[in-house]
Amino acid sequence: MNTSTPFHFAQRAARIKPSIIREILNLADRPGVISLAGGLPSPNSFPVQAMRDATERVLRDAPQQALQYASTEGFGPLREWVAADLGTQGIQVDASKVLITTGSQQGLDLVGKVLIDPGSQVAVEAPTYVGALQAFNPYEPTYLSVAGDDEGPLVAGLEAARHARFLYMVPNFQNRGGRSISDTRRDELAARAQQLNLPLVEDNPYGDLWFDEPPPRPIAARWQDGTVYLGSFSKILAPGLRLGYVVAPTSIMPKLVQAKQAADLHTPIFNQRLVHEVIRNGFLDEHVPTIRSLYKAQRDAMLAALQRHMPASCRWTVPGGGMFFWVELPPGIDALAMLPQAVEQGVAYVPGGAFFADNSMRNVMRLSFVTVPAEQIDQGIATLARVLREAQDPSIRLAA
Repeated sequence: MNTSTPFHFAQRAARIKPSIIREILNLADRPGVISLAGGLPSPNSFPVQAMRDATERVLRDAPQQALQYASTEGFGPLREWVAADLGTQGIQVDASKVLITTGSQQGLDLVGKVLIDPGSQVAVEAPTYVGALQAFNPYEPTYLSVAGDDEGPLVAGLEAARHARFLYMVPNFQNRGGRSISDTRRDELAARAQQLNLPLVEDNPYGDLWFDEPPPRPIAARWQDGTVYLGSFSKILAPGLRLGYVVAPTSIMPKLVQAKQAADLHTPIFNQRLVHEVIRNGFLDEHVPTIRSLYKAQRDAMLAALQRHMPASCRWTVPGGGMFFWVELPPGIDALAMLPQAVEQGVAYVPGGAFFADNSMRNVMRLSFVTVPAEQIDQGIATLARVLREAQDPSIRLAA
């Protein structure tokens, strides 16, 4: 026992770990480092003037209400907007099934708090979103990784997950090569999950950021009674607002609301009113395409750099949307072990091992293309390729 403090940690505290992405961002903040690590939206996409104008209108028209406590469920008109927007995607819900959260990360925490017991099983893709693992870990689950291919998780993998509390998925532009689950696979997954009575948690932070064609309609549109759907305004407006939402069946919504009440009473109502004021008259219809255009150009710049500089032994697929390339390195290369050398030479990335619940794959990395100018992308990839060639030294290879 540590005698220097009177505090005793709960056992679950041992499972609360720092985010590897946040830790790497601290490393990458060093002068001269080109960071391909962060999943940060480009600040060039932030609608500053629209926010400034909307702030003035909110403080002019409803200042007391915007600065007061509010309901846990969220600002009614914003919840109605979310429900109507989801209706265009095939998810037919009313505002009563929408809970506004303090970022979609809070939504993941609420799902974990309400649905996970110590030792219960949670099924995830391999790889999955590292932030989801971070949100679920304090509730002490065991993980089952569901294998997948380029179309998404394999339906056969759901058999082993029949007793899981839920299957967590990121269907659109997930880290595995920026792939989206195909339309047919979504049908198959929803149908088999319903047969197994296996709940689904569908996390969709990147669905609006498509470049070539929009992704298929959400899984939640195929089995609404068995799916919790999470969305976010971070990638299409600004992450600093910390505004997301959960759409859940009536059977679990009251418990999600109660869990949120215990956490923060409600998401900042000023932010909710501000966002609603910005988007209520169709602003996103014009704004989001500008983000897509910006990010597509950045994607193309990184693709060209990867093709120009990386060894032929590396593999990747071209992401159809989102913010990342997922790069598989030659067998035996440990991306985490290689990171300090890369940072020392002026480039940072996120090692991919953290995106596997069992840390089973180490020769992968995630590269973000949205916050770095094209010329720096080329320089960063060239540096990364040089570091990779140096990493062929057996001293940093994975143990056999």
